[in-house]
Amino acid sequence: FFWCIMRKTGGLFPDKQAQSLSNVGDESWFKSLFVRKVIPRKDAHSHLLAKKEDNNLYKIQFHNVKPECLDAYNELCEDVLPSIHTDPEYPCELVGTWNTWYGEQDQAVHLWRYRGGYPALTEVMNKLRQNKKFMEYRNERGKMLLSRRNQLLLEFSFWNEPVPRPGPNIYELRSYQLRPGTMIEWGNYWARAIEIRQQNQEAVGGFFSQIGSLYTVHHLWAYKDLQSRENTRNAAWQRDGWDEVVYYTVPLIQHMESRIMIPMKNSPLK
Repeated sequence: FFWCIMRKTGGLFPDKQAQSLSNVGDESWFKSLFVRKVIPRKDAHSHLLAKKEDNNLYKIQFHNVKPECLDAYNELCEDVLPSIHTDPEYPCELVGTWNTWYGEQDQAVHLWRYRGGYPALTEVMNKLRQNKKFMEYRNERGKMLLSRRNQLLLEFSFWNEPVPRPGPNIYELRSYQLRPGTMIEWGNYWARAIEIRQQNQEAVGGFFSQIGSLYTVHHLWAYKDLQSRENTRNAAWQRDGWDEVVYYTVPLIQHMESRIMIPMKNSPLK
């Protein structure tokens, strides 16, 4: 690089002719060494990756419960959350509700779907503030929690929509923190990979974050038990293309986490 500049300028101590590099053309040449050309996009990544035929928004909640309060917390959720799910006045559905079995302990995970996107979410939030039973639940719940966090998610276009399924099953939530700017790459590879992982009907849903921790992907899987999970995952390596997906997507990941979860009593995903 240094030799190229010397050759372009005529040496370390250029004469008057070489000093003409201050002209616009030479400045442009020098700047071009450090400027990366940006290809303009006409649409947001979320519009390219999400389903277009519906307007669903998802919310995932992670509640870390005081260990001595976990049973009481579960009973409280089993009483209140299904009542919101079945009430036609609320444009939302409880997709699933679980306790983490392996992973972060004494944790509850709730996944909600809002049909109608952000307006539906706002409508539900406003109505819940007027719901005396829910506000009592929220106050009581606050006494039982150590911490809580949530994310708003969109659904990948190539995954099936999560629907109720019979049990008993265990569920695995695999969460990936991607390097910023790699979501499109991830979607391109997994649009092919999901066909490989559908053969045993273990794929439940795939989501990516919009608000909360960004560039986060969640894949939700269902298995009969831990041994079934092991057998199913091993079988994927025998199918053409799976090794390629793993090879090209691993460098996109900054951090990954796996939770094995058990459905709560009234979860639609049993």
